[in-house]
Amino acid sequence: MDGEGKRGKAVIVGGSIAGISCAHALTLAGWDVLVLEKTPSSPTGSPTGAGLGLNSFSQQIIQSWLPHSQQLLHNTTIPLTIDQNHVTDSEKKVHCALTRDESFNFRAAHWADLHGLLYTALPSDIFLWGHLFLSFHVVDGKGSVIVKAKVLETGKVVEIAGDLLVAADGCLSSIRQKYLPDFKLRYSGYCAWRGVLDFSKIENSETITGIRKAYPDLGKCLYFDLASGTHTGLYELPNKRLNWIWYVNQPEAEVKGTSVTMKVNSDMIQKMQQEAEKVLIPELAKVIKETREPFLNFIYDSDPLEKIFWDNVVLVGDAPLLTVLEAQTCPY
Repeated sequence: MDGEGKRGKAVIVGGSIAGISCAHALTLAGWDVLVLEKTPSSPTGSPTGAGLGLNSFSQQIIQSWLPHSQQLLHNTTIPLTIDQNHVTDSEKKVHCALTRDESFNFRAAHWADLHGLLYTALPSDIFLWGHLFLSFHVVDGKGSVIVKAKVLETGKVVEIAGDLLVAADGCLSSIRQKYLPDFKLRYSGYCAWRGVLDFSKIENSETITGIRKAYPDLGKCLYFDLASGTHTGLYELPNKRLNWIWYVNQPEAEVKGTSVTMKVNSDMIQKMQQEAEKVLIPELAKVIKETREPFLNFIYDSDPLEKIFWDNVVLVGDAPLLTVLEAQTCPY
């Protein structure tokens, strides 16, 4: 921010957790902030997404953004104090513990719950929902940046001036592409089936009693199961939900649009469930089978970028740092 008494204006492209985290950090630093997001409204209260883990550093940062309501983070997350790894015998359909760490300090949250917590702690008028980012250019002299966006409801193209452009537009970032046109994602060789089972109405069912017997520390433990050529993750979320993730080796699929999340059909889901019954213990396979609307992420990474900012444009989140899905990182 240049000039005595002048507040800089930051334009953030992307209203997911990375973008909304930047809005908090910049607001606390004294900036005026505007967030552009193509979705028509906030996903607060929706079942969008799945579970995520917050390490101790991430927790500290988020709590610094909520100085008058730190308890809110604890109310929307579950403490994971144990990290346990299993090995699974796919033929005998049994598993046993390999390692156990009882000094784990993570908290588990549902993506939509964490997004809602961070969103409601900011002024609502800094968000422009339904605005599709089109392009930008840095004004000569490098004093400001002009962003063009399309208002999806009307089709109108608007221009927004700012002193800083923050690219929080994900791993397929179009802003990154302008500065690094030869940059290519590297497919990791596997994908991740993901889902969240709401068991609030089936607490006493065979599926839930069975999974609690197979994983007795659910509610405070992050479980990983290693099997031949694959592994799974399982942990509980607030409000009686189970989050699972299953990594599967397979060839790269064609990713369309701006997301590495692939739409799946009933045939794909059925084949996935059948394969789960072959390689996973039956208790976990039942949880997967009873989960509504599982989805599929293809996992990409890249070598670290040598540079993540140019003039008054900066890359954040997955735009500069592509990590495999199971890596637990700071929310921004």
